[in-house]
Amino acid sequence: MTATRRGFLKFSFLSSVVGALTGVSKSVMAAKKPNKPIVVSTWEHGLAANAVAWQVLNNHGRALDAVEKGVRVPEADPDVRTVGLGGYPDSDGNVTLDACIMDENMNCGAVAYLQDIKHPISVARKVMEETPHVMLVGSGAKKFALEQGFTSENLLTDQSKKDWSEWKKLGQQKKQINIENHDTIGMLALDDAGNLSGACTTSGAAFKLPGRVGDSPIIGAGLYVDNEVGAATATGMGELMMKTVGCHLVVELMRQGASPQEACQKAVQRIATRLDDFAEFQVGFLALNKAGEYGAYCIQPGFNYAVRDISGEHLFDGENLLGASK
Repeated sequence: MTATRRGFLKFSFLSSVVGALTGVSKSVMAAKKPNKPIVVSTWEHGLAANAVAWQVLNNHGRALDAVEKGVRVPEADPDVRTVGLGGYPDSDGNVTLDACIMDENMNCGAVAYLQDIKHPISVARKVMEETPHVMLVGSGAKKFALEQGFTSENLLTDQSKKDWSEWKKLGQQKKQINIENHDTIGMLALDDAGNLSGACTTSGAAFKLPGRVGDSPIIGAGLYVDNEVGAATATGMGELMMKTVGCHLVVELMRQGASPQEACQKAVQRIATRLDDFAEFQVGFLALNKAGEYGAYCIQPGFNYAVRDISGEHLFDGENLLGASK
């Protein structure tokens, strides 16, 4: 048995004991009155995204509009290297984008391997609202976007092209946890009508094989919303979330009575139990329930998440598996 595996088993036992004794979530604890409206999102760049989403929520707007407008902020920011414009390209030097969106009525839309369209989240919403389908991919997704009035533009910035050229010269390198692998913004919102929606958008893993699609546009893997229970989104190496249908798992754990924090932790533990190479990657889950309680958990130290509610804006470090087990 490896040291990592022994550490995980030891941590699992201790965390179950602590959980049984305390029953305390890191989220808004046992609020009698729902904490709404509220928006939560992955990573520090979620602060700017939350600020725009909050403008919608604070004006009694719909959670669906809030999450779409919120994640459009990093999609348009070339300094956010893992989403939209300026995102890291694939190994051929092409920026390819994935996104999905889901509302309170289980309507959802997604796009994958979309090129030359800056706001894949808005295309995903059009797929949801204007077609009988859930997902469009590749050239079909781009054709649909152009028909819907979106503009084709080059998303490969000078900096992204430079990074790709340097990567090609050096050859394939081992990816750095929390750098190339935090490839998403996921956002969840609860509006003052008590309805949930979520969005997830990314340029994917840096220098991925052409055609690779991760969890971010996959309903149930990178995002899931059930308006009776709660919502979850994920960030990190998408293959691990796809193998465990991670966000659907988080929501189902909340349905069984787990807090958002506990549900995210159990989903990470499921990955660690089933996948031998889990410690080579980062995976983070973020969840929000109908009471406006939130929580997050990840494999490695380094994942953070942003929250905006009536108390103001906050940035928290996600609790993690491997850091806690050392």
